[in-house]
Amino acid sequence: MSSALWILGGFLVLTVLLGLLAVRRQESGGLADWSVGGRSLGPVFIWVLMAGEGYTSFSYLGAAGWGYNYGAPVLYVVAYMSCGYALGYVVGPMLWGYARKHGLVSLSDMAAHRYRRPWLGAVVAVLATVFLLPYIQLQITGMGVVLSTVSYGRIGLDLAYFLAFAVTTGFVVVSGLRGSAWVSVLKDALVILTLGFLAVYVPLHYFDGYGEFLGRLADEKAEWLALPGHGGERSGYGVGWFASTTLLNSLTVVIFPTTVAGYLGARDADTLRRNAVWLPAYNVLLFVPMLLGMAALFVVPGLTGSGSNLALFALVTDSLPPWAVGLVGVAAALSSIVPMAVFMLVIGTMWGRSVLSLLPRLRDREKGLSQLVVVIAGGLALLMTYTAPNTLVRLSLISYEGMAQLLPLLLLGLVWRRMTLYGGVCGLAVGVALVCCLVFTGHDPVWGVNAGLLALLVNLAVAVLVSLYGPTGPDDPREDAEVLAREEFTDARLPVHGEYGGSGGNGEGGAARSASVAGGDPRG
Repeated sequence: MSSALWILGGFLVLTVLLGLLAVRRQESGGLADWSVGGRSLGPVFIWVLMAGEGYTSFSYLGAAGWGYNYGAPVLYVVAYMSCGYALGYVVGPMLWGYARKHGLVSLSDMAAHRYRRPWLGAVVAVLATVFLLPYIQLQITGMGVVLSTVSYGRIGLDLAYFLAFAVTTGFVVVSGLRGSAWVSVLKDALVILTLGFLAVYVPLHYFDGYGEFLGRLADEKAEWLALPGHGGERSGYGVGWFASTTLLNSLTVVIFPTTVAGYLGARDADTLRRNAVWLPAYNVLLFVPMLLGMAALFVVPGLTGSGSNLALFALVTDSLPPWAVGLVGVAAALSSIVPMAVFMLVIGTMWGRSVLSLLPRLRDREKGLSQLVVVIAGGLALLMTYTAPNTLVRLSLISYEGMAQLLPLLLLGLVWRRMTLYGGVCGLAVGVALVCCLVFTGHDPVWGVNAGLLALLVNLAVAVLVSLYGPTGPDDPREDAEVLAREEFTDARLPVHGEYGGSGGNGEGGAARSASVAGGDPRG
């Protein structure tokens, strides 16, 4: 067995051990402790966890592939993530305070609580699952490709896919969000180490430095350095697409279920504010695979189709010894495991709290149900990876654009007290239908603009108009809803109330107390 395989195997075992060791820090053992880390994670853990969610296998495979195929358009990733982190400075503390006060543990929980409709939480959970499952499948596929490549083919794709599922499920079911945070520390250390090294090594090894590399790039591949990149206007990635996609994704990322899980896991609001300031610094690393993808144009020309996603690893396996290839492979593999763990955790939490526990007999088993759903969701993504990968790949086309359609219902509904249930639901239905229609009929972008943004604008218009002029219903909560526009959440010592659908809760005195027990039950 090569040194690359020994290194891969050793670090995968270490990953599982780190996740399991995190269980020792869990104190109450309740749903909140498992799903949001007992709301006790400090600045370092929150930083590595949220950076880990944003830095996935796409960063090693897709970013390099986009750099290889198109060039400049891939910079939208850096743009939207940085803008999203800035918005998170405001949105994160508000969502944290609202959830903490009312004992909420997920995005679907917030929807059910805001509109006093348990079924709405279930609807949000189902929609979010549809949009998140493709991400789990993509991480399984990404890790499989990485493991197979860095092992020089000794690990087949089918086995690699199963290892991705088994390792992730092995620790996230037991240790929850805190386990993901612990593994993120290892993952981020390796990512910074390996990408920092490659940023220096590859230009020196192949081009005698950045001067020659960038000079050749400007002289021979100038099309890659400006929008719309290689392929010209026919690629659809012009200035309009870049600006609209950056705007849409920066708005969406602040209410993305995995981002919200990071928010809710924080110890206090100030942790999230400091985190929002420092997170954009992590985006500097994204330039490395983008540049290396363009460097591969000169070293391994002619990559086509999905082969371009291996542009970075083509350089790595060609120029580095096996042990170094193994380290790069571990960093890339962990970049699949950490976000995949959070995706699975979020789906499990939403279903355990908002869907399955609607059944009276199951209400007291939220954590167990959530853990079971984690296994089912991961197993379903694994099964579809083997049997029908194109199904989830097609769904992935609308994942971010579809998730964006939850913005008016959730975020606007929490800051505008006049938003009604009818308005939010009508806007959501119109937005999701429109984005599906546009994307699946090949009309994305539309007139050079991201189809998801156009759908979101229509969604927003419908939600506002129906809320202002449409029916309100006999028990619509808009007149007395406790929404963010009427609450201040700057004090980390806020009590948890149980006024919605349950007896009043005790004050939450710290991480040791489970908010799912102390707070009200949003199922009514």
